Amino acid sequence: MNSFISTVVKDLLSKNIELKNLILVLPSRRACVFLREELINSLTKSDFLPKIISIENYIQELADIKLIENTKLLFECYSVYKNIIPKNEIEPFDIFSQWATTALHDFNEIDSYLVNSTNLFDNLKDLKKLENWFQEKEPSTIAKNYLAFLENLGLLYENLYETLKSKKFGYQGLIYREAIENLEFYIEQNSENHIAFIGFNALNKAEENIFQELLKSDLASVYWDVNSDMLAANNEAGFFLRKYKKEWDFYNNKKLEVDECINEDRTIKIFGVPKNITQVKFASELLLNVNKFDNTALVLADEKLLNPTLSSLPKSISQINITMGYMLEGIPISLIFENIFALYLNQEKLNKKLSAVFYYKDVLNILNNSFLNKLSGGELQKVIVKIKNDNNVFVSNKYLTNVFNIDNKDFNSTLLKIFDLPNSVNEIIEFFSDLILEIKDYVESLEKEYLFRFYKVFQQLKTLNEEYNFITNLKSLAHFYNQLLKIEKLSFLGEPLNGLQLMGMLETRALDFETIIMTSVNEGILPASKNENSFLPYDVKKYFDLPTYQEKDAIFSYHFQRLLMRAKNVYLLYNTEQDGYGSGEKSRFLTQLQIKYPEISENIIAPQVMKETQSLNTIEKSKEVINKLEQVFKKGISPSALANYIYNPIKFYEQKVLEIEDLVEIEETVAANTMGTVIHEVLDQLYQPFIGEVVKINDIKTMFTKIEVLLNKNFKKFYNNELINTGKNKLIYEVCKNHIYRFLNQEKELLKNNNSLKIIDLEPRIETKLLIKGIDFPVNIVGKIDRIDELNGVTRIIDYKTGKVEAKDLKINDFSMLSEDYKFTKALQVMIYSFLYTKERDFDFSTQLEAGIISFKNLNTGFLKMNFSEGRQKETIITSEKIDEFLVELKRIIKEILNPEISFTEKTDLPF
Repeated sequence: MNSFISTVVKDLLSKNIELKNLILVLPSRRACVFLREELINSLTKSDFLPKIISIENYIQELADIKLIENTKLLFECYSVYKNIIPKNEIEPFDIFSQWATTALHDFNEIDSYLVNSTNLFDNLKDLKKLENWFQEKEPSTIAKNYLAFLENLGLLYENLYETLKSKKFGYQGLIYREAIENLEFYIEQNSENHIAFIGFNALNKAEENIFQELLKSDLASVYWDVNSDMLAANNEAGFFLRKYKKEWDFYNNKKLEVDECINEDRTIKIFGVPKNITQVKFASELLLNVNKFDNTALVLADEKLLNPTLSSLPKSISQINITMGYMLEGIPISLIFENIFALYLNQEKLNKKLSAVFYYKDVLNILNNSFLNKLSGGELQKVIVKIKNDNNVFVSNKYLTNVFNIDNKDFNSTLLKIFDLPNSVNEIIEFFSDLILEIKDYVESLEKEYLFRFYKVFQQLKTLNEEYNFITNLKSLAHFYNQLLKIEKLSFLGEPLNGLQLMGMLETRALDFETIIMTSVNEGILPASKNENSFLPYDVKKYFDLPTYQEKDAIFSYHFQRLLMRAKNVYLLYNTEQDGYGSGEKSRFLTQLQIKYPEISENIIAPQVMKETQSLNTIEKSKEVINKLEQVFKKGISPSALANYIYNPIKFYEQKVLEIEDLVEIEETVAANTMGTVIHEVLDQLYQPFIGEVVKINDIKTMFTKIEVLLNKNFKKFYNNELINTGKNKLIYEVCKNHIYRFLNQEKELLKNNNSLKIIDLEPRIETKLLIKGIDFPVNIVGKIDRIDELNGVTRIIDYKTGKVEAKDLKINDFSMLSEDYKFTKALQVMIYSFLYTKERDFDFSTQLEAGIISFKNLNTGFLKMNFSEGRQKETIITSEKIDEFLVELKRIIKEILNPEISFTEKTDLPF
């Protein structure tokens, strides 16, 4: 393949120009590397290489001004801003930086295109005055402020320009404007040299002037990479070159050379692929079919896909060259600093600064950080468990000091400093730098590079803030840090000429490849969307010949078409998934290709869905499992455990055999089980004095006076948190109080109707041995009954439920149904309580016995009784025969659990 660069080198060598007198200027440093290699390979004898330089560095030399870093530029800009704005109107640095980046982008364009800044800002102010003008009405305060802002914007531009120029530093536009000023002197000094501009397309006004002046002086030549198709009037890719051909004096008597270099044998395939991650995976599949990667480029039109792409590349690719920088905000280490900022900013937001406590989620985010856990050797996880067990919604520094006990004393000290940062911003920055140094010995390879880049960021921040002192508080530091993450990148180092080239669109300038795989060829990405961050309206930009989205579309159209000219195999991928923002629409560049070359194939790729027959999770009952089950049943099995087995045998196995406890979480909002426990305890304590006695109406009235005291006492005991009087917890507290009030009111109404209510027992723990044929040991059944009372001579076994229970849940005429549906487990529990009570207390069945549930979410229905009837008639009395019938099913369930031939099998139709 004859690449553009090889053609240029061949032409330059054919002109017999002294190489040492050549200055070769290219659009990017990457292109410089490829040109140098081509030149070395083309030379037949030893010689001095010409000067090969990127346009960015060339213009700096021409202007004799160095490019200023973006961060330092922002600080310099704020310094100028403070000098020109009245003190009472100066905005804090973090607010200023939000709009200053947009202003600096505009300043850059104004200078790059040599716009008369005075005229532009005057026109801008006049335009805004017209927009905000109303007959016989005063402009609004917002309109006045905006006009003042535009006036200050012009002042800021002028003063910043002069300040930077005096310091011999500048942003790119300033350097271009100054290069124009030095052009005449430069031409005089370089009369013996020849400058070749190679591979350019869209030039700003300053570049146009420089190119034309050097061409006019016969000091330069220009190598455009273009063919006649691009120069056709209806092709936006040739927009700029047609303009130069028409307007430049150099082309009055000279042809603009074109290269009819389209590879007629090339294969272009278009693939519609759903979702970005599928694009990345499919691109990796395409790479598996590539034999040689040295002439292959994977081009990411959307550079945000760099991270998943790096994770998905085939292992067969031994060498890869990445031309894009990796955004710092995508690096895991950035989370440490984000979490520390969140820790203190949320503390301030929640008004907890004076009490010196932190919100638990912020604390856990830090303690769960993977880097910090490497240093602690797993000790931080023990601290997390401790915080959860203590149910600390707000964690104090003192508490952490007591619970941190890490062997590495230096790290222990560093960790505690995270929760006790100094007030000085510079000291905080210094601490972050020290934290990085602390971590670096515990990480390897790429992670060390990440840390080093962040170390440089904080060192830069420290230097700038010591010089300017603009970041005065943690909030400003956090804001500026987050801004830096969005613009700062980690650059990759490697051998640029070998292996697969992983590139962004702009890095492909002047380069050619045999095989090209390009992702995200979607409208809104290639070309980019029309949205622009600028204070300059479209009309103003058009009037002053500043670039708009139209010019930017033409730039990307050129890059796209040029890249495809000499390629042999081209694979173009676009995302087919649509959303509300328009993604999913393939780029018009693809449509244009298909119209011009109807033979281009297009395929819609769908990820292969592997049909997997999911086998149920089954656990065989080994000898060890049976031994453990025997221990459990000898010690005592509860009704809730048996209900758990019916719900899901695997869950029963995890809890009773493996003894896996439920995950402990911080109970920020009172949980349902805590709410139930509190209500149970309050009712138990209210009725305790009346065990063995008949309850009177006056007794109930007395209970009303004790509700709040007992509620507060039990919430303190079981919730273990002081946050009961705020937010959702206050509502839950009131719900609990309401449940108890309504329940006592029902009790009072019951007694008003001349009913006799005697409390027999409250929450007795009852257990009994059950002999089962086929099991060679007695099974111990244990249970705690909420309340046993006697109403008008009928003994009642009552189970309190804070959830909703309905009468149908307790209606059962065939006990074999108990194990078939989870909803009947409430009936199972009530019947076990009935069996336990009658067995242990040797109940006389000549008296009546009822059992059931009082549901606090369904209090209007009162006491819901076990109902054994088949029809609408109620059969609620529990007889010895009913107990015997029930025991048949209970024994069957227990035998099933202990049967080594029946595995624990997961249920598929779980209700929750």
